[in-house]
Amino acid sequence: MARIVVVHGIGQEFLGPEQMRGAAAPALRDGVRLAGAPPIPDEDVACAFYGDLYHEPGTRSGDLPPWDEGDVEEGLEEELLAAWWRAAAEADPAVDGPDEDGTRGLVGFGASRALHVQRVRAALDALAGSRFFGKVSDRLMVLALKQVRRYLTEPALRAAARDRVAAEVGPDTRVVVGHSLGSVVAYETLCAHPEWPVTDFVTLGSPLGLRGVVFDRLAPSPADGRGAWPGPVARWTNVADRGDVVALPDRLAGRFGERIADQRVDNGTRMHDLARYLAAPKTGAAVARGLS
Repeated sequence: MARIVVVHGIGQEFLGPEQMRGAAAPALRDGVRLAGAPPIPDEDVACAFYGDLYHEPGTRSGDLPPWDEGDVEEGLEEELLAAWWRAAAEADPAVDGPDEDGTRGLVGFGASRALHVQRVRAALDALAGSRFFGKVSDRLMVLALKQVRRYLTEPALRAAARDRVAAEVGPDTRVVVGHSLGSVVAYETLCAHPEWPVTDFVTLGSPLGLRGVVFDRLAPSPADGRGAWPGPVARWTNVADRGDVVALPDRLAGRFGERIADQRVDNGTRMHDLARYLAAPKTGAAVARGLS
């Protein structure tokens, strides 16, 4: 079995495990090399793929539904959209944030369906003008919201995604790397398997610490405001780009304990890109520590 298992994030439903591995393995090997560590062979890297779970069994949709502001559900989806909007406004001076009194923002939903749709439209328009989401269509943003919501609220999907991670971890596995929503899948799977030989957990662009939307819905549930430590892990390195709107907050030590090593990187204009995260020397150094 591979010594390193990479768990991808959202929006990969049209790919497959070999395609994901084909992209992730070279980037991670570059990160390790740029960190000055001994090179790792390609076969040391596996990808736990769960993107196909978002399709109906036996199907593979050719296009996304024509989602727009009317398809964003109240509750978790709107809360996550609001969090992205606030984070984008903090990171990008060109983005106006939501008004705290609710006149323009996502504060105060529930007055009417029309007001809900109006405020979602305002959020999508604001994010469309940000550096982070500028080239992302409404449909892709809504897709992201729905994939996060489905993972956190559909037990069968959640269990199946975690099973995909478990299938890739073997007696030789020492490092698990989780990107975006994949960091949540990896974290919960590690918590459920304290017997595994995994010593190092590396999270990239992770939303694990986002209160309300993600953090408070984790399994196991946080206790007294502190998240559980992920099972067998001895070292946890969290890597985040300061402009990554998904990495909320970009430091996890305050949620899971001071043992976490929070690291910042600069991914340029592709703040949340998996390949850029994997190729970062700080990511490579964290992975190399686990292999040594």
